[in-house]
Amino acid sequence: MEEPTKAELLTAVPGSVDTDRLQFVGMRGDSSRHLDRVALRAALAALPAAPRDVGTVDLLVARGPNGERDMPAAVLLTAKGGMPGDRWFGNGTYGDDYQLATTRTDFARLVAHGQPLELHGDNLFLGIDVSSDNLPVGSLLELGQALQRVTPVAHNGCTKWAQRFGLAPMQLNMTPELRGLRLRGLYLQVVRDGRVAVGDAVVVRERPTTSAA
Repeated sequence: MEEPTKAELLTAVPGSVDTDRLQFVGMRGDSSRHLDRVALRAALAALPAAPRDVGTVDLLVARGPNGERDMPAAVLLTAKGGMPGDRWFGNGTYGDDYQLATTRTDFARLVAHGQPLELHGDNLFLGIDVSSDNLPVGSLLELGQALQRVTPVAHNGCTKWAQRFGLAPMQLNMTPELRGLRLRGLYLQVVRDGRVAVGDAVVVRERPTTSAA
């Protein structure tokens, strides 16, 4: 049986895909923890509003080549390499717009539903509103001593995410009414090197403005 494509996963009818059969190298999730669309929507609606201007760095993660996870208390983020020790560090396969996979911590915790947060595969877990309304492309965020830019790349999930957390999060992330929330997260690029530690503040330093026509 052929593996479903990402496009097929996004349109699959609930229950039609056995996510435990999806194959990849790395950490695997527990399908008994998956939330369905109804439960996920209800949980999202019950979340308190996230801070819009000043939040926190809640978790730092470097991903190893075979799915390992290192969770340092502090790192030096650089424009040249992003997250040190990460499998994308210095990897020319991914451009700067993919440098730091980033997600909102309470979204990640909700989707994980009791599974470890680092299972998501993001580098930065932030306690701040990551919606496109609050952080449009080009926004600048200061994390500790480092400055990051919101890139235009969409963070849409992948086969690994579907196996770990089910189809509902990936599909809801792409629905028009929820797309702007960035349930899956966003990508940041380092524009000023600096030390970042868990517990540091995340401060929105600049949002792009749209001039009138």
